[in-house]
Order: sequence, then structure tokens, then C-alpha cells
Amino acid sequence: MTSALNPKYSFDTFVVGAANRLAVTAGRTVAESPGAAYNPLFVYSGPGLGKTHLLMAIGHAAKKAAPALNIEYLTLDEYVEAFHASVAAGQGDAFRRRFQNVDVLLVDDVQFLTNRKEMQSELLRLTEALQAAGRQIVLTSDRPPAEIADLDERLISRLSGGLVVDIATPEYETRVAILRRKAEERGARFDPGVLETVAQAELGNVRELMGALNRLVAFQAVHDTSINAETVKRILGLDAQRAKGAAEKAGPVPAAAAGGDEFGQFLADVTVTVGKAVEAWRARVGEAVLRWEGEGYRTHRLEALLQQDAPTAVDEAIAGFAEDVERLKALEAEVGELDPQAAGDSVFRDPERLQEAEQAATKVRDGAAPPPGPSAAFPLAAYAVGPSNQVAVSAARAVLERPGKKYNPLVLVGKSGLGKTHLLNAVGLELARGRRAVVACLSTQAFIDELIGAIDGNRVDWWRARYRRATALLLDDIHLLTGKERTQEELFNLFNLLQDKDRQLVFTAPAHPNTLVGIEERIVSRLEGGLVAEIKEPDRDVRRAVLERLLAQQGVTPEPALIDYLADRPADSVRGLVGLIQRVIEAGAAQDGRPVSAGLAREVLEGQAPRDSRRSSGFRTSGLVVSSLGGVKSREKMVWDWIDVADRMIEEFR
Repeated sequence: MTSALNPKYSFDTFVVGAANRLAVTAGRTVAESPGAAYNPLFVYSGPGLGKTHLLMAIGHAAKKAAPALNIEYLTLDEYVEAFHASVAAGQGDAFRRRFQNVDVLLVDDVQFLTNRKEMQSELLRLTEALQAAGRQIVLTSDRPPAEIADLDERLISRLSGGLVVDIATPEYETRVAILRRKAEERGARFDPGVLETVAQAELGNVRELMGALNRLVAFQAVHDTSINAETVKRILGLDAQRAKGAAEKAGPVPAAAAGGDEFGQFLADVTVTVGKAVEAWRARVGEAVLRWEGEGYRTHRLEALLQQDAPTAVDEAIAGFAEDVERLKALEAEVGELDPQAAGDSVFRDPERLQEAEQAATKVRDGAAPPPGPSAAFPLAAYAVGPSNQVAVSAARAVLERPGKKYNPLVLVGKSGLGKTHLLNAVGLELARGRRAVVACLSTQAFIDELIGAIDGNRVDWWRARYRRATALLLDDIHLLTGKERTQEELFNLFNLLQDKDRQLVFTAPAHPNTLVGIEERIVSRLEGGLVAEIKEPDRDVRRAVLERLLAQQGVTPEPALIDYLADRPADSVRGLVGLIQRVIEAGAAQDGRPVSAGLAREVLEGQAPRDSRRSSGFRTSGLVVSSLGGVKSREKMVWDWIDVADRMIEEFR
């Protein structure tokens, strides 16, 4: 499996400054003359500084200069996955031949070679083979070869034998240039000095710059007003932000298999030779046999034609065989999306077993359960909107207008009980209305538990396939990833894949991503690269809307006095409002169905019962009650309303 070159990542869109000029110059040189200079080229930098952008830009430029070049880009994880799949299918040698015939090989994130001795040996052999054949290899890492832990000395020597160049943190002028270009691409305009103020904050990488720009764009969109330089620090909280780094990476995007005709020249030679010696039809059949055998398909049906003296309808037989092969390819690709292990079955390589392949695909298809979806209990129409959450709601609506394009990812932050989960599911429900939409919406804990189950059942590939099919991924409480290294690695790869396909990502967290402890820097960087929208404590407008809806759901007429009283009560969360109204409703039910009113609410929440509502025997007393058990009770010292209805029931039945 390799990834397509992202069209957004070219030299034309790469802002060049003093910090990256040497790396860009080396990249252009390699693209113009692959294999002739700087081979291998090894680019390293801190997170989020453009390594992946530069790597793909080299691929685009090389392809533009020589369209016939075979160029492949992939991450190290993809290289490892493809190797293991090939070995499992008994195609290890074919795998090696495939990459040795690539003209320009671009490998991202080679720092993950740590503790992978087998893959280090494979990469060493591949690098030597490409160099010997005059083919180019370019690699990126977050550190130089010598600093990659547990790396074979021979591989360090080989990787260092070309050119090792780094990309530094962009200086002020480059940061301003980046912000201006991205603002222009977004069609956003700011007052003089705004972008310069952001650039002065010395954010650690390009992705953080984009996150800051997104927040400014969102603020202007919500408030319908321009931002001046004086308000930038307040909006972005620049004084509290710490510059953090992360790798700028567009995740993997499955691409069509390259070439598929590596035997082309050989076949042409065979056609000429055979054509001179035998009849023309034998040449055509022989060419077809060599072609499809070269791609790994069984050719018994075609070989049988060669055993005949003069078979009829030879061209139709070859065309029929080719049609069956194409169907097998389609089935194998479909099964590969659902269950990569099943895709390695030999049935998908034999046209004579096409019916069996169809049946195998049906079984896999029927067993491919979609990922968990959003809850229907949280519709967008029921979400109360006010100044405290207006930015978040506006961002959510922008996401729904242009999924994967506007704010990707969208991160909703705020303390517990403010409605993050509601808004997350509401966005998921709206996205799920799309044609062929597959929306994964679940808690991070459920995501972790699913992965654990997949590992236990040796079904990790199947688990990955479920989420790779998703058109949107929404995870609640992303901070629960703390300490879950394997889950963070899987999410990192899934994040890149979905984002590169412009599939929407939405997350919730109790605080800004850069304050979450135990979350890997590369994930924090990607979260900050979208829009981080805060939901604050509910304002009065939100409290009124929530109260009206809750009372209506309970069949209670929301009288204005009751709504006004409850809306003015202190409540630091929507969940707290739910608790308030439940106490009042339960108190009314416990008092023989007493109507829910402002008076009842005041009595329950403040402990102040109106005079006419006090319990009485029908005549006035001094406030003292004589107990049948002897002794005296004072109403002023009695608890008439227990905090919990269940506890109160015990007292009433005594």
C-alpha cells in the first residue's frame, strides 16, 4: 500500500525562507536530476516544519519534469505493513522487485525504524539497490540518522552518504509570509498588523500558525467584525500559549497500484520473436500469458489454448480472461478495504475460481460491521445556542457546509457538562445524512476498548479497515488517550489517512490540546492545526433554552416566572441545570402532584416555603408539635424536604 501525492503539497505552495532554503534547493536539484545528485537525500526537522510537504513537492516536480518516471510515496508504517502482507502471501520477492524498480522513492517518518531490525535490513538492501541502479531515494525523519535509536550502523552510514539537511523553525519574516499566503487562500482579510502580531508570538511550527489563523477567521465570521492588532492576543491567548512542535504530515491516502506493466518492454520483445516463429494468434496468447503471470495471476485457461492446433475465437478468449482478471482486482480491492488479511487469499488470483472469489467477497462484505455512529438523542435542532458557545456552534455549522474543507480537525474544548458531547453527536448526525456517509462517532474509551478487543482476537487489520472506510471520525474525550501508546499510534495513522482524503475529524477535550498531559506531541500538533473552539459556562440565553426544553420534555408548562427564576440561578454547566429541574419536578411529584412553579422551585432550592404552603392541622399554633411518642418537635428544626427522593421515601414510610 502506498499513498498518493497530495496535490496541495508542491514547490509552488511551499513558502521558502532562511530556515528551509537549503533543504528546498536540495529537493529541487533531486527532482530535476533523480539519482544524479544527493542520493540518498535525507531531510530532518522538528515537528510541523514541512518535511512531508517538501517530500511530496519533490515527487510532483520530478513527475512534471519526466512524466514517465515511476514515483512512489509512502510512510515507513505503510512500507512495513506492505512488506508483512507480502511475506504472509508468499510474495516477498515480488515486493522487493516492485520497489527496486521505482525511479523516485519517497519514504516519510523513518524514525520509526527503532527496534525494527528486519525492516532496517530491508531498507538497507533497498537503498543499495536503488543507488546501484541510479534511482533516487529521499527520506524524512524528525532527527538525523545518527540520532535514531537502535539504528544499524551500516544503515546510518548509507543514509548519511548522500546529503543530510535539516529544516529549522521559520523566522519571523517567513511566518508572516506563510500567514499572508494562507489567509489569501482562505479569502480572509485582516487589518494591518494582525498577522504580524500572530507571527511575533513565535508559534513553534506551521500547523500552529494555521490553527491560530483558523481561530481568527472563525472569530470574524461569528462576530461579523474585523479584528485589529490589539485584540489578537486576547482572542488567541498568546501569552498563555507555549510553542509546541509536531510533524507536518498529510496522512496516507490509498493510491492505485503503480504501473502494473513492468514487463512491457519484455513483452514487446517476446511478441516480435514469437510472431516470427509461429502463427500470429500464438503470439497474442503468449503475450497475454506473460503479462498476467507477471501480475501474479494463474493463466491455465490461456495456456490451454496453446495446446490446440487452431482454436476458434482467440481474441474473445483473451478479452474474456482480461475481463475476469479485472473483476478479481475489484473484488480484491473491496475485500482489502474490509479485511486486508482475507485479501491475500489465492482465490483472488485465479480467474478460473471467479465464482469462489465472489462468494468469499460476499462473506467478508456481510461481516463488515460499520463503526459506531452518532446517537440520535442529540439532534442539532435541540442544541441551545448563546454567546457562551456561539463560536463552537458557528464552527460546527461551517464544518457541515464544507466537511473536511473548512476546519479539519475541529476540537471542542470545555469542562464537563457544557454540551460538548451533544454538539459532537449533533454534527455526526448531520454528516450521516450525506450520500454514502459512514460516520464513526464514539467515546475515546470505546475506541480504545475496540482496539484492545481487536488485538486480543488478532483482528487489528479488520479493525483498521472499519475506520478507514469512515467518511468522518468523531471522538469524545480525546484526553482519555493518556498513556495509551498503541491507541495513539493507531489514531495518528488514521488521522493522517482521513485528513488527506478531506474526511472530517471532530474531537472533544476538557481543555486546550497543548495542556493535555500524556498525549503525544505529534497528535497535539494535529489537533492544534485545525480549529480549537471553546465552550464556556452556559450564559442566560443558553440556560433559558435548556430549561424550556427540559420542562417541555417532562410535560410541564414552562411558565415565565419559573424560567426566569431558574435561569438566574447559578449553574456552571448544562448538566447542573438538569439536576436543578429534576429536583423541583421530583419535589412536586412527592407532594401529591403539586404543580411545578417558581414558588415550589424557590422552596426546594432555597429552603424557603411560602406561608400558605406550610403544613398545618387547620388551626394556628405556636409552631410546636407534640409527638405521639412523647417529646416536642419544632417545625423550624424539622427537615421537610430531603435532598434525595429515595432517602425521603424511607422517612415517609417509617
